[in-house]
Amino acid sequence: MVVLIYFVFINILTFSLYGADKWKAKKGNWRISESTLLLLAFLGGSIGALLAMKVFRHKTRHKNFTIGVPAICILHISLLFLLYFKGL
Repeated sequence: MVVLIYFVFINILTFSLYGADKWKAKKGNWRISESTLLLLAFLGGSIGALLAMKVFRHKTRHKNFTIGVPAICILHISLLFLLYFKGL
């Protein structure tokens, strides 16, 4: 249950920060670093990152994001299935 709460929280946070970064990019303001956005995806927010990339059309021209985030997302989904089926 704690793992599920963590994944929901980190994905909402990641989605929100990708949206904030897109908004800041449009306004010409200080931005959230790409390494921070990728780190959030790696720490469990890959689904939120992938959704934000589609919804906000953000970071869709960067190979680190267009290849990396889906790869991380596949890894996370695999881990969630493993945890679910192992009963952890």
